[in-house]
Amino acid sequence: MRLVLKSITRGPILYWGKRRMGGSGPFIPILGFASCVVFIYLSFGDLWPAYPVGPAWSFVQRNGTRFLLDGKPFYINGWNSYWLMDHSADYQRKHKASAMLEAGSKMGLTVCRTWAFNDGAHNALQVSPGRFEEKVFRALDHVIAEAKAHKVRLLLSLVNNLKAYGGKDRYVKWAWEEGIGLSASNDSFFYDPSIKKYFKHYLQTMLTRKNTVTGVEYRNDPTIFAWELMNEPRCMTDPSGDTIQDWIEEMSAYVKSIDKNHLLTVGLEGFYGPKNPKRLTVNPADWAADLGSDFVSNSKVSHIDFASVHIYPDHWIAHRSFEDKLTFVSKWMLSHIEDGHHELNKPVLFTEFGLSNLNKDFQPSQRDWLYKTVYDIVYKSAQKKGAGGGALMWQLFVEDMDESNDDFGIVPWQRASTYKLITEQSCKLAKLRGAIEESQNLKELCLQKQ
Repeated sequence: MRLVLKSITRGPILYWGKRRMGGSGPFIPILGFASCVVFIYLSFGDLWPAYPVGPAWSFVQRNGTRFLLDGKPFYINGWNSYWLMDHSADYQRKHKASAMLEAGSKMGLTVCRTWAFNDGAHNALQVSPGRFEEKVFRALDHVIAEAKAHKVRLLLSLVNNLKAYGGKDRYVKWAWEEGIGLSASNDSFFYDPSIKKYFKHYLQTMLTRKNTVTGVEYRNDPTIFAWELMNEPRCMTDPSGDTIQDWIEEMSAYVKSIDKNHLLTVGLEGFYGPKNPKRLTVNPADWAADLGSDFVSNSKVSHIDFASVHIYPDHWIAHRSFEDKLTFVSKWMLSHIEDGHHELNKPVLFTEFGLSNLNKDFQPSQRDWLYKTVYDIVYKSAQKKGAGGGALMWQLFVEDMDESNDDFGIVPWQRASTYKLITEQSCKLAKLRGAIEESQNLKELCLQKQ
C-alpha cells in the first residue's frame, strides 16, 4: 500500500492503494480525502499555526464609571498599532504583527487599538461598497487569533475621518462615482442616505464575520475589547455638532442591534463644542470648538459605553513651552475624568497620546515626561475608583518598520527609561486589580520589580 499523487488541472487527487491503471484497482474516496488532508497538513501545516486552547474568556463590561472583567475592575495600559491587519495581509510582513502582539503582552499591556478598516486603498479590505477582499479579511482573522493567543484584547476602529486607508472621503467618492451622492463634500458621509447604507452594510459584514482561524463570529469573540465608530470624527461644515450627533445616535443603535456583547465608543479627540462652557477654559484654542463634535453630548448617547479622548499637546498648542504643554495635559485629562464621573457616568479611555520627534526642541526625555504625566493621572484615578479607565500610547512598532512609522512611533525597548515607565504602569494597574498572579507575563514582569 502506498500513497500516489496524481496532478490534474483541478489540483492533486489522492488514491489509496495500487496505482490506478486504466480504471483498474481499488479507489476509496473517503480514505483518499483523508490522506489528502494529512498530506497537506504535513507539507504546509506551518502556514496555519496551532493556537493553544485556554480557559474561556469573558467579555469586558462596564458598571458606571468603571470597566469590569469577571466582576473585578479592569484598568487598561495599552497601545496603538494601527498597521496590524495591513501587515498581516502580506506574507513577508505578517510576522511583524505577531511579534508586536507578543511584545505588548510581555510588557503587561492589555489592549491594542488597531484599524479594522481599509477602504479602497492598498491591501483594501473593502474594495468597493459591499465588496470585500477575503485575503485581507483573513489577515484580520489572523490578528484576532494572535491577540487571543498572546492574551491581548483589541479595540477595533471601523472607519477613518482622515484620508489614510480610504476613510470617509472614499465612501463619498464611491457614491459620487455611482451618481447617487448628494454632495462631493466628504462631510456628506454623515448625512447622505446612500453612504449611510454603504456603512451599515460594512458594519453588518464586520460584526457577523466568522473568523476562519477560530471559527468564532466577531460579535461573539471576547478577544475584541470594544468597537470604535470612527477615528477622530469631525464635521467642519456643521460646527453646531448636530450632524455628528445624529450620526452617532443612528450608527451606535445599529451596531448594538447586531452586537450586544461588546462595548462601543465614538473615537473622539475630546474637544468641547460651541454649546459647552468648557470650550473657553479647557479646549486648546478657539478652533477646537468648531470641528462639529462635542465630548459630552457625543459621549452621552445611550448606546455609547465609554468616552474616548486623544492627547497631542505639541500639535494643539505648538507655540507653548514644554512645561506649559504638560500643564495642559494634566488639566485636559482631569477635566475629562471629571466629566466621566459627573456628566456621563461612564469610563473615560485616553485612546491616543504621544509626542512628535519633529518638534524643534524635541528631546527623548520629553516623551518620558509626557508618558509619566499621563500614567500618573490614570493611576491616581484608578486608586480613587474614578472614571479614568486607562490610556493607550500612540504608537508602538517592532524593529525594521521605518516605512510604517511616523513621528510619534517608538520601539519601546530601545530606550530603557521609556520601557521602564510602560512596564511599571502595567504592574501598578494589575496590582490594583489583583491580577498579577493571573498571567505568567505579569508574574515574570512584576514580581522581579518588587
